[in-house]
Amino acid sequence: MTNRHIARRTLLSGLAVGAGLGASLSSSPAGARAGTDMEISSEGHLAQKGDVKLAMYRKWAGKVGGWPAKPLPVLFLVHGSSLSSRSNFDLAFPDNTYSFMDVFAGYGFDVWTMDHEGFGRSDRTAGTSDIASRVEDLKAAMIVVQRVSGPSKVHVFGESSGAIAAAAFAQSEPDRVDRLILAATGQPAAGGSEKSALARPDDARRMGRQFHRR
Repeated sequence: MTNRHIARRTLLSGLAVGAGLGASLSSSPAGARAGTDMEISSEGHLAQKGDVKLAMYRKWAGKVGGWPAKPLPVLFLVHGSSLSSRSNFDLAFPDNTYSFMDVFAGYGFDVWTMDHEGFGRSDRTAGTSDIASRVEDLKAAMIVVQRVSGPSKVHVFGESSGAIAAAAFAQSEPDRVDRLILAATGQPAAGGSEKSALARPDDARRMGRQFHRR
């Protein structure tokens, strides 16, 4: 497939909402879509991490019930610790929508997200869904993405602790990430469940700059 890079200006225009990148991305305006009457197709998938089932969601611009007419660049969205994926990235209300997924589907991306273990429709276990666990979630998810959508590399966006997880995944699997975009990167709590190989927010931001230059 032709692997199209995310244009910095296009990305920032889609993300700069309210107070900026630090705000919840679920507030992205529906009007940012390429055409208000555009059909957005969607489907659900399951990834398997050992015995744990992980719920995944996919959206793209095109006739409902059909398939993309051509391979599209994949954008994978990683949620944080407060909300599940669709609460962050795919909110919909009667006569309105705040769907980040719809916005970037309108920009021409094959948009994916997932509920990490313990969130949304994914299995709940005794685990804490720490950063190391989320990296394993993402590894399982990428198997599904590659099988369904085709590319071996994807653009990855993470916010809050999802940014730390996204950066840790990129650190662990650099050949799977084309562009890495991080927003509202936080500091893992000392001794808490958010510990990862990226000990400081600056480490995650450094990873983001590295992939932006590639």
